[in-house]
Amino acid sequence: MPWGVIAAVGDSLTAGLGVDEDLAYPARLERKLRDNGYAYAVINAGVSGETSSGTLSRIQWVVTSLDPDIVILETGANDGLRGIDPRVLESNLDQLITFLKQKNIVVLLAGMKMLPNLGPDYIEAFGRIYPRIAEQHDLVFMPFFLEDVAGDPALNQSDRIHPTAEGYARVVDNIFPHVVRAIERHKAGPR
Repeated sequence: MPWGVIAAVGDSLTAGLGVDEDLAYPARLERKLRDNGYAYAVINAGVSGETSSGTLSRIQWVVTSLDPDIVILETGANDGLRGIDPRVLESNLDQLITFLKQKNIVVLLAGMKMLPNLGPDYIEAFGRIYPRIAEQHDLVFMPFFLEDVAGDPALNQSDRIHPTAEGYARVVDNIFPHVVRAIERHKAGPR
């Protein structure tokens, strides 16, 4: 039995829409962690189509049922795609993180960027949220979940939004050092 539990909480990018579950990033991350000597289970708690409001509405259930030591929080892309006011996303992230921290759960926040067709003002407002929240809560922070994947046709499915299996392999390579920092925080105990 693993001695640590990581819950990968998010939307279709976490759930692995369009790829087999064992090729989505949570399963790949668990294998990479174990290959590198980290005994952590990574549970896929992604829900396709979910906004940050949906994540907020189910976070208590996630924590109660999965009892995670670490949560990788990847949410907000669907807020942006639907043009939801960025202040709603910021408030939801703040509430999510406050709740998780009260439960002594280490949070790794995975940032998101928005597509250019929403206009420069929206993109700028959206883009400022993740670094601000990460700094405010002193989180382990991955600035962009899809770094080196977004926009690359070879690493995305035909919808040009969701990664292919190869795209998820790149996501795991990129997120891995951040997860190791989250594990170090977990091992150090409550702050």
